[in-house]
Amino acid sequence: MKRTPLLISLALAIAVSAGCATLDAKQREWIFQPSDRSWGGPQSTEDMQDVWIDFQSEATGQPGRLHGLWLAHARADAPVMLYLHGARWNVAGSSGRMRRMQELGFSVLAIDYRGFGQSSAALPSEVTAGEDARAAWDWLARQAPGTPRYIFGHSLGGAIAIDLARQVPDEQGTIVEGTFTSIPEVVSTFKWGWLPVSALITQRFESVRKVSEIGSPLLVVHGSEDSLILPSLGRKLYEAAAEPKRFVLVEGGSHHTTNAVGQGLYREAMVALFKLK
Repeated sequence: MKRTPLLISLALAIAVSAGCATLDAKQREWIFQPSDRSWGGPQSTEDMQDVWIDFQSEATGQPGRLHGLWLAHARADAPVMLYLHGARWNVAGSSGRMRRMQELGFSVLAIDYRGFGQSSAALPSEVTAGEDARAAWDWLARQAPGTPRYIFGHSLGGAIAIDLARQVPDEQGTIVEGTFTSIPEVVSTFKWGWLPVSALITQRFESVRKVSEIGSPLLVVHGSEDSLILPSLGRKLYEAAAEPKRFVLVEGGSHHTTNAVGQGLYREAMVALFKLK
């Protein structure tokens, strides 16, 4: 998400909306910004395996197909992580974060939601992205039965991760980075956030209401210099969660660099919270 375009778009939606369906579709476009582009240009994924996940969508009544990237750890008994990316960039744009998670001891599966990259063409929504995450989680269970599984979400992907974690009984831990309490609260932090648009937001991603339902340890990471999703929202999300939990503020980390800047803090927190070796 980009701060100014999202706010302007929501304001325009109020002014020119021709009905609920149009308003909903515009918000989905502005919040997800689906794309086949990678962050910072083409990314190296040569050491990653393409994965295809086919499933039947209850939300649309149509078959769906997800494209993902699988990055295996050298250890055969390594835990596995489902990586859920944020808005605008396709799965290849997360290759750097995937490698850092591999360095922390995980085999990693990252997916594109429908509408992104090579996944099925569709306009994503809060509901369909949640379906996509669940389809990938079930795929991991079939591919690695008995292996500890973790969920990671960055930015918008953090909200999708929290929704998945509260629904599944078999996650060992959840990690979110640079994420938020809800879309209405994100909008309220913008320059024109005083405008009364909350009631018109259909894609709400109310993570602050859901996070207490997670049944596994939760790690919330935020960069001190994140100007897109303010650290105060990450802290508020953490405070709403149940124990066991941990909050890590990465000094100097921005919305896009926190994962790299905070690698050492990540390792320390994961060992303490998840008892990883």
